[in-house]
Amino acid sequence: MVTHSRYRLTKRLIDSFEYGGGTDVRWDESIPGFGLRIYPSGKKAFILRYRAQGRKRLLTLGRFGADLTLEEARDKAKAHRVSVRDGKDPLEERKKFSQGKTFKELSEKYIRDHAKPHKKTWKTDESRLERHIPASWNSRLVTTINRDDVSGLHAKIGVTAPYEANRTLDLLRVIFEKARGWYFIESMAENPATGIKKFREHKRKRFVTREELPKLAKAIDKEQSIYVRSALWLYLLTGLRKNELLRVKRSEVDYSRQMLRLPDTKSGDEQEVTLSAAAMAIINAIPAEQKNPYLFPGKIKGRHIVNIDKAWRRVRASAGIDDLHLHDLRRSVGSWLTQTGVDLNVIKSALRHSNIATTLTYARLGDDPARAAMEAHGESIMTVAGKARPKGAV
Repeated sequence: MVTHSRYRLTKRLIDSFEYGGGTDVRWDESIPGFGLRIYPSGKKAFILRYRAQGRKRLLTLGRFGADLTLEEARDKAKAHRVSVRDGKDPLEERKKFSQGKTFKELSEKYIRDHAKPHKKTWKTDESRLERHIPASWNSRLVTTINRDDVSGLHAKIGVTAPYEANRTLDLLRVIFEKARGWYFIESMAENPATGIKKFREHKRKRFVTREELPKLAKAIDKEQSIYVRSALWLYLLTGLRKNELLRVKRSEVDYSRQMLRLPDTKSGDEQEVTLSAAAMAIINAIPAEQKNPYLFPGKIKGRHIVNIDKAWRRVRASAGIDDLHLHDLRRSVGSWLTQTGVDLNVIKSALRHSNIATTLTYARLGDDPARAAMEAHGESIMTVAGKARPKGAV
């Protein structure tokens, strides 16, 4: 172990430290046994050296910055020193804790303690885990899952869905990073989801063509549920994202201004969406369900429809357009507007008003290019679809 003078450790000082060779530890002068270990890779971790039952022990408290601040590390070191005085061995206790933890426990903790409180898209994470993680992983100890396991899973998913394989790999990388901080694995243990080459991703340019739209319109109108029919038409007319539309509440529709307010968007900002006359006709025809605030009421009382993927697969099959994704309907709005020569800045505004003050200014002046673009788009969709208005609109 490389010997150094003791330091009054500070963040600035720690930032300045560079690896000095061997087992490089910089000890703190204020807390006995507390120090900073610097690895050849440049990573730095807080450690605590102590004796328990006559044995020398070295406990890694966590990585500097990634897991702990200096003050948090000092607090942990002090707490562990107290437990040592009480006859406990923190290193042994941690080993017992981590050795009994399964991947199911880790994934559930990730959703409960990290994803739900911090990510609006936590349900996507939950869905990925349910769809892609092998059942055999749930009963396996976290410490037994290695890079070969993760690489094999990534390759398997990538056979048919390379994009989804990469997103699952990203998710697992985050989960195993959290596992370090939660002591499911050692703080300096290798993350098994790192060092795996991702599949090449090609940006999708798919959208509904003018030749496909009549067939798609006919297939949509075959659907028995007015909620499904209406949702699919509104995707084509508004450019809303899948979950944004399904979560719309009736109170968020401004009928007088023909605008839709989105209080909780992917970007985290409140935004407004321009609704064309065609879109408003559909919304006006959607029946309300008593004591349900949502435009698209689900089977569970008081909740919204969660998923229309099964219906969308039926529609695709009926229209004979198997390679069209639901998100491609959103992309179609921008593509159709571009083809008609609409300015890109206007398209950006039409698809999402991030500045409500700007929207109101246009409305007062009676000169809203975004509205003009969306009205023209609505008329174009209906004309090419070969109908005056979608089935169900009155």
